[in-house]
Amino acid sequence: MNFVEELTWRGMVHTMMPGTEELLAKEQVTAYLGIDPTADSLHIGHLCGVMMLRHFQRCGHKPLALVGGATGMIGDPSGKSQERNLLTEETLRHNVACIKKQLAKFLDFESDAPNKAELVNNYDWMKDFTFLDFAREIGKHITVNYMMAKDSVQKRLNGEARDGLSFTEFTYQLLQGYDFLHLYETKGCKLQMGGSDQWGNITTGAELIRRTNGGEVFALTCPLITKADGGKFGKTESGNIWLDPHYTSPYKFYQFWLNVSDEDAARYIKIFTSLSQEEVEALTAEHAEAPHLRVLQKRLAKEVTVMVHSEADYNAAVEASGILFGNATSEALKKLDEDTLLAVFEGVPQFEVSRDALAEGVKAVDLLTEQAAVFASKGEMRKLVQGGGVSLNKEKLSAFDQIITVADLLDEKYLLVQRGKKNYYLVIAK
Repeated sequence: MNFVEELTWRGMVHTMMPGTEELLAKEQVTAYLGIDPTADSLHIGHLCGVMMLRHFQRCGHKPLALVGGATGMIGDPSGKSQERNLLTEETLRHNVACIKKQLAKFLDFESDAPNKAELVNNYDWMKDFTFLDFAREIGKHITVNYMMAKDSVQKRLNGEARDGLSFTEFTYQLLQGYDFLHLYETKGCKLQMGGSDQWGNITTGAELIRRTNGGEVFALTCPLITKADGGKFGKTESGNIWLDPHYTSPYKFYQFWLNVSDEDAARYIKIFTSLSQEEVEALTAEHAEAPHLRVLQKRLAKEVTVMVHSEADYNAAVEASGILFGNATSEALKKLDEDTLLAVFEGVPQFEVSRDALAEGVKAVDLLTEQAAVFASKGEMRKLVQGGGVSLNKEKLSAFDQIITVADLLDEKYLLVQRGKKNYYLVIAK
């Protein structure tokens, strides 16, 4: 597979230094991509870069994932309007360990292959580098004029930031440039990849290598992913979509991809999956014939959920979706763990009732009119139950005065009441 051709049809090339494609055709190349370890999980905003490394390895080249333990302590001004919080060494080490575990789902770190992936941390080579040594050995090679000309610096200086640009942040591009130099000298790394906002930092590294030892290196960036409507990709009202299931449940993760627009699904299936060009073209044609079936969204959601989580998590997410939108059984409902149950029914009206009352048993009609106002009156509830229009935990309520006890609770805490086809209510016993 040709790496540049592969990225090009996927819409993943923004800018590339001349000579990059020729280098990749000539030899097995080592390339790196930097990941900021400001949290102990990646989010889907990182995925385009991670997929670049994945395709790079699949094309026979050697990927290095660089976690910026040192640069993460400073903060990159690119695309930021304010300086970020600085992390402690202990927090960074924890974050790095978590990120490596997630990257192992995308990259082969363990095999004996000559192009197996490696994780490197720039804190390891920066921690003993004194300020005086850095100023003497690195600082003298790059002029302030050169650094000032970078877009990321200009934007911050021209009023996009309230507080200007600190010296700490100004030095960021030199530190990132030194990473490239260090990896070039120690691992023969000739290519740096990243998002298009990193172009200025990447070219500083290439310039530093040229000026220190005359070496020639290359750069390739991917576009920053946006939504078709211009909105920010990967952000929801509740924040980032994380890869860690504790922050974003597999169900919510699956739902995010399932709910993207047709236009976005057509782009994202190229960027965020490893499906071949033929498979993507066939799916796109199938989708065009019957857009209401959402073929692209369903396949995209499946591929990404299985890759990030697992087949079992994907199946559970599909089943959970069926509970809200399909004719799922009470058995399927009972299998949901509490987090998924709450995610599925997020936003439905909730009522709290006393657990003690349920311990003694309470008539459904009393519970759902007096203690939880699901129905306006007992007469209304009686009529609906007689017409088969009320379900409790996905089972039709056979009698309006049926006795409900703690044995009926899901996860020993919840009752799911369904009124008609689409109206759900969550009763929480406390």
